[in-house]
Amino acid sequence: MDQSYNLIDCFDRQVERDPDAVGLVCGTRSYTYRRLAAESGAFASALADLGVTKGDRVGIDLPNWPEWVVSLLAASRLGAVVVPLNPTLGYHEFKYQLRHAEVKVCIAPQSHGEMDYLEFFDDLMTDLPDLGHLITVGADDMWQDERVFRYSDLLSSYRSKHVDGKAEIDAAEDLLFLLYTPGTQGKPKGVELTHKNLVWTGLETASLLNLGPTDTALGAVPLSTVFGAHLVVSTLLTGGKIVLLERFDSAATLDLIEKFEITTLHGVPTMFQLMMREPSFPSRKFKTLRTGIVAGAPVSVPVVRAIRKWCDVEIAYGLTETGPTVSMTTPNDADEQRENTVGRPLVGVELMLVDKRENGGVDSDAVGEVAVRGPNVMSGYHRMPKESKKFFTEDGFFRTGDLASIDEDGFIRIVGRSKEMIIRGGYNIFPKELEDVVRTHPAVESVCAIGIPNEILGELVGVCVVPLEGAIVTSQELKDYVHDQVADYKVPDVVRFFDELPVDEEGKVQRKELADLVAAEVGAE
Repeated sequence: MDQSYNLIDCFDRQVERDPDAVGLVCGTRSYTYRRLAAESGAFASALADLGVTKGDRVGIDLPNWPEWVVSLLAASRLGAVVVPLNPTLGYHEFKYQLRHAEVKVCIAPQSHGEMDYLEFFDDLMTDLPDLGHLITVGADDMWQDERVFRYSDLLSSYRSKHVDGKAEIDAAEDLLFLLYTPGTQGKPKGVELTHKNLVWTGLETASLLNLGPTDTALGAVPLSTVFGAHLVVSTLLTGGKIVLLERFDSAATLDLIEKFEITTLHGVPTMFQLMMREPSFPSRKFKTLRTGIVAGAPVSVPVVRAIRKWCDVEIAYGLTETGPTVSMTTPNDADEQRENTVGRPLVGVELMLVDKRENGGVDSDAVGEVAVRGPNVMSGYHRMPKESKKFFTEDGFFRTGDLASIDEDGFIRIVGRSKEMIIRGGYNIFPKELEDVVRTHPAVESVCAIGIPNEILGELVGVCVVPLEGAIVTSQELKDYVHDQVADYKVPDVVRFFDELPVDEEGKVQRKELADLVAAEVGAE
């Protein structure tokens, strides 16, 4: 049984090493490793009394708050599986993930933004028999319900009687996360990630970045993503400090870097570019900032050069299915490789390029589909054995769908995506998922969703619409219609109307032709 990469065992060792070191800061709240251990232990006891046992699913539907980290540690101590949920999900997306994952207990804000989660969950729980309890984080006043508990009440009740016991975990087999990512034809897929997947990858990348107890990482990446989860794991397991930012804001991020003397900054290219566009950026002094990871979307050479003038980041490549890191540049790489590639695979990760047509390997420097095998690769897709089998080769390599070449020194150059996914600000959006929503509007006859190149976000989301004959509909009306049904980042940035969509001889819509046409129009505006 592999126990060396058990998250809670690794965390407990850091607590023993320096219990009074600060591990987490958010606003005016500060948590030492001792406090994180005590609160997560108390919360684990509370969850256990609510019936949570090893293998049960615990949903965390929180912004970047300390309670997210405490909940992760508590669930890990019980051997439960964490299901991170994006707080911006629409009702039907949220309901699908809770049902598909068979979430038993969910932790959510009492309210956040314009969302009243008590009312939201009251509707959901009647349709989800597995969801037994909701735990709310937030204000004091709330209605009484035997299914609903306040997070603060549970901590108070169990603070003095929690136990330090923990479930027996096989790190290579037992799941830590069930993370949802867009799937084939837009259907969400639950990625099963073990303790070893996340802990091994976190420790390996931390080693390459030379992270340790003196480092302070800024947590501006959403914790509901694998990138955010990776940031938490890699920092806590090396004894560092995390400074959480509830939601990315470029000016606020720059303030925190200076105030808390941040040393490590992770983010998608969009985040770095927005920070550099802040009017106050030229006057900022980042005396402590030294490293970080830029990932989640392609980054151009001019952009990475600009970032490295003030933060010597490394470029990483990976997916949710690879826990997340496959490869990364290092400070010792030559400038050419460090700027134009995504580095070499982590030691222990095997990578090959597959010919999509022949299902065989490709010659050196030729382009092929990236296939990965190693301790970072997921167990499979939850409740989707056929889908899982489709993405793995017979000898256990996971086929990523990304196209790349590898030079003679092993450096990887990503050249494109074989899928039609749109990546906006680091978030993945499948065209069909968006098309299915737009198509339900009574004034829409046909639609095609496209990605439009954008310097800041990587891609804008565009929809090309053919209205029904005689129908009247505006761009803003369609955006509002979509906004009510999907997460914010999936709402179209650009809506264009056509008399008909271009098709090829097989009747398939020519997405590239549309994308080029709309991109030219947007660029001329």
